[in-house]
Amino acid sequence: MIGRSLTIAFLALSCSLSAQRNMEVGLAVGATQYYGDLGNWDSPIQWNSTRPGVCLTVRDFLNNPRGYVTRSLTMEGRFSWHRLGYNEAEPTDGLSGLDLKNFRRGLNFRTDLYGVSTHVVLNAYREPFKPLFQQRFFMYFYTGLGVFYGKPKGDLFRGDANLDNRYFYWDDGTIRDAPRESESGNVIEQDGTYETDLYSWATEGDLNQEGVTVQRPSPWHIGIPFGMGVRYMVTKQISVGAEFSYYTFATDYLDNVSGRYATYGEIGSVYVGDSTSQYLARYISDPTGWGTDGTVSIRSSRRGNPGMPDYFSYLSFEVSYKFKRKPSRRLYMKF
Repeated sequence: MIGRSLTIAFLALSCSLSAQRNMEVGLAVGATQYYGDLGNWDSPIQWNSTRPGVCLTVRDFLNNPRGYVTRSLTMEGRFSWHRLGYNEAEPTDGLSGLDLKNFRRGLNFRTDLYGVSTHVVLNAYREPFKPLFQQRFFMYFYTGLGVFYGKPKGDLFRGDANLDNRYFYWDDGTIRDAPRESESGNVIEQDGTYETDLYSWATEGDLNQEGVTVQRPSPWHIGIPFGMGVRYMVTKQISVGAEFSYYTFATDYLDNVSGRYATYGEIGSVYVGDSTSQYLARYISDPTGWGTDGTVSIRSSRRGNPGMPDYFSYLSFEVSYKFKRKPSRRLYMKF
């Protein structure tokens, strides 16, 4: 049954590809806006989370010149790179230090997310039987499914991952190169180098039926992109456009923050007999030292919100070119 279904799908795809007479390729650049567990703004939009993104899109997989598949419905494949990131110790909206909502948590991350997705596109033509290049403007809507790869990294050290290179958060809202209990320490800034692979460390804990485990997320993520845009046909081959889209995910670990802090006992069970790695893991999970006391309690357990999966929006501008193909054999199969 599965083999027959795959054969039918392959034949349908082969017929549609053999009948198409052109292929359009678009390159888009834009801004990515992260929505997740980190933030200092009292709103869903964290305005200082804007990062770049680039997409390469190949369109018109269902372009059928004989009209058996309506030209308002097409498909496209997209290769994408989006940078997500946020730093809760970064000055925000004129505030800094302890005035920031989440300075005492002090988490940060940067994720370079690479993806491949397929979209079903509905082109909203004003006049269905008029050539598209003569209509100039038209809108479109799409949704799809994609696979994305990305590991969040953190800016947690001044150089190598060494206990002496940590950032120390002081009670006066400064970051220094010495512990809080020291008599003095130099005020420093984070160097902006995201050197620490957060997925490689035990940062969050979990309880299941078999006992205590530590969350170790997968770098592979399933995403559902959907959005809308407008395009303008400059010529028969060249078009420009603007698009706004959302990418939702089944995971809450794009920022490596979801549930609760790993307890010191859980960290100890992962790095048995390695006290240096245990102290590094404690710091990487809780950079400021104010987040948890290493136990499960109302005050120190919560690190994120597992009920709110991560997602991001993407506003982009695109230039595309339509490559003509030679007519192929005639199509007699109707869809």
